[in-house]
Amino acid sequence: MQTQKDITKVLEIENPNGKSRWLKKRWPWWLLAAIILLLILFAVLRIGQPVPVRYQTEKARRGDLVVTVSATGTLSPVNEVEVGIEVSGTIDKVFADYNDQVKVGQVLAKLDTRRLEAQTQQSQSALEVTKAKVLQAEATLQEAQLKLGRYDQTRQLSGGKVPSSTEMDTARANFARAKADLASAKASVLQTGNTYKDNQIQLNKAVVHSPINGVVLDRSIEPGQTVASSFESPVLFKLAEDLTKMELQVDVDEADVGLVREGQEATFTVDAYPDRTFPALITQVRYGSETVDGVVTYKTVLAVDNTSLSLRPGMTATATIIVNKKSNVLLVSNAVLRFSPPQVTSAEKKSTGGLLSAMLPRPPASTSKPETVPNTTGNQQQVWTISQGNLKPVPITKGATDGAFSEIAGGAVDAGTELVTGILETSNQ
Repeated sequence: MQTQKDITKVLEIENPNGKSRWLKKRWPWWLLAAIILLLILFAVLRIGQPVPVRYQTEKARRGDLVVTVSATGTLSPVNEVEVGIEVSGTIDKVFADYNDQVKVGQVLAKLDTRRLEAQTQQSQSALEVTKAKVLQAEATLQEAQLKLGRYDQTRQLSGGKVPSSTEMDTARANFARAKADLASAKASVLQTGNTYKDNQIQLNKAVVHSPINGVVLDRSIEPGQTVASSFESPVLFKLAEDLTKMELQVDVDEADVGLVREGQEATFTVDAYPDRTFPALITQVRYGSETVDGVVTYKTVLAVDNTSLSLRPGMTATATIIVNKKSNVLLVSNAVLRFSPPQVTSAEKKSTGGLLSAMLPRPPASTSKPETVPNTTGNQQQVWTISQGNLKPVPITKGATDGAFSEIAGGAVDAGTELVTGILETSNQ
């Protein structure tokens, strides 16, 4: 009897009335397994159901559109003059310094002119000598002319007997020789006179004068410095005529130069005043191109008012040129124009083969990307709106764009029309 109780205890069998302690203890585990099985079955049944797509939209609106072109360049005076010297020598004095205001004719610098003065005096003396020789040649010519005249008179009175033919030939030759000497003396006067003038010019050029009214931007000489002008004139000063009026020369890219024209307004900024914007006006778009590092640009000149003298030559400026301005036009963001709905390929379509199909292994999904629907042909554009939960294409005609927004020049789109810009979110429902 004791043995039977021990067996019952080991097997966890209770009294012989039919109730099992083992079954009573394990029933929560069966319930949990049933719940897990139901969840798995629910998830499997949902496999293959279509995933709803939510689209991001925005409304078309009316507003102003300003199309601009950006370019960089350098500020410079309208008239900048480099003052050089054509005479070699040693700088004796310098009368102008940086930022000095100068007038036309004002002396800027002067060479040591002692050698040039000596050369000028020497050429002047040579001129006087040649002038004296002219007087002497004139007297000789007069003498030969009078002698020839007397010979002619005597020969007429003597009936051609005296003077002899030889004497007459000699008198005529002396007269011609005197005329030639006079001409030579006069030519010498011209020659020495030109030498004297040249020395005077060189002496005058030894003093450097300002050719314009302006300000000194640069000075490259010091007293005692030797300058040589054998091949080219050395630059001593750089002058700006009027800093209240400057010009900005910018390089416009070849892709934008077709939009830029004379008379267009622009603004620009410089690093010296990052919080200020300066106005400008295009005065010239040059036809000649410049190629730097493979980039083709065209020089464009803008007029700048610098009455406040805040701007200085050589400053680097970034200009924004207004090439088109439209008011109260229908606008959409460029995200609307870029959106194109994906076209699902057959390899990406999911099949619903039931529980068995869901549990069996499948081949890997295709890695091909979704095909997109082309929606652009020239200015003709196709945008998308949502109608009864589905995408609906709307053809439009594009207008001007500023890079962020574009004008809708035609099409079945009005202000307030909801247009798709992208896929916002996908989720299982």
